[in-house]
Amino acid sequence: MTMNKKLLFILWGVLFVLCAGLGFLPETSGWMTAVSVLFFLPPALLLYQADRKKDRHTLLLVRNLSALSLAVTLVTLVLNFVLAVSSETLGNVLHYVLTIVSAPMICSGYWVLSLFLWACLLMASFRLLRKK
Repeated sequence: MTMNKKLLFILWGVLFVLCAGLGFLPETSGWMTAVSVLFFLPPALLLYQADRKKDRHTLLLVRNLSALSLAVTLVTLVLNFVLAVSSETLGNVLHYVLTIVSAPMICSGYWVLSLFLWACLLMASFRLLRKK
């Protein structure tokens, strides 16, 4: 039994909004880490279904979203470090951008976990696209 592709995208979006909102809380907890890991389940299921149904479009979409998230996260992190001596307001704005763009990363409290899971999605989509 497979879930509807549209439902999986909606669930992924809802989890993104939830993670983004939780990322603004001052402290993280174990359940927030669980939600941030759960965030990666819908795209993993999308990749699995896309591979079985030979759906190149979904594979490309997950690949592009993964690459975009990792790239924007990298740029925002670098800007945060480079502009650390700048104004506090600019630092806060960059942190808010990072919280939204990298929602599961900030929500979980374990940055490397989220970056690793984004990279897993990216590499899996590359591998599946190469098969097609």
